[in-house]
Amino acid sequence: MPMFNLDEYELVEDRIRRFLTDHEDGRITTQEITNPTDRAKGIFMVQAFVYCCREDQEMGCPKATGLAFEIEGTAGANKTAALENAETSAIGRALANMDYAKGKRPSREEMEKAARGPQKPAKDSPVPEGLEDSVRAAGSREELQKLWEQAVSGGYSNKVKQMFADKGKEFADEKPADK
Repeated sequence: MPMFNLDEYELVEDRIRRFLTDHEDGRITTQEITNPTDRAKGIFMVQAFVYCCREDQEMGCPKATGLAFEIEGTAGANKTAALENAETSAIGRALANMDYAKGKRPSREEMEKAARGPQKPAKDSPVPEGLEDSVRAAGSREELQKLWEQAVSGGYSNKVKQMFADKGKEFADEKPADK
């Protein structure tokens, strides 16, 4: 049980709004800095850069930066969106480094991560028979995406990650379907 009250921490979204209100031409960029070894383990790292204006960005002079990592397949958003979650956390940390933290420095998202406790990569389940054939036979990005979602929810995504990446290259130039 956490020894803190999540209501005392603000959302990254609120920090972003305040920053953009103060800096009409403000910019926030992110860069995934995950190395191939960590990516294969489902670990994602992101760095965020905060610029007060276009000129700061053009000169490569961020006013603040922030780093974050998440592990795919763990609790909450990380079950399916670890990279996106790391990006949000990195932005929150960068904005905190610019003094856009009301009261408490960590964001609510960071404290939710702390409440989950230590993260371990999800254990892989055995890969179902026929999955590799289904991936090879996938005829579209959407079909491949559905198979990937099944892999993640089935807990065998770590074992088949490269197989999906290789097949996904076939659809690299294909426009995603409108939803």
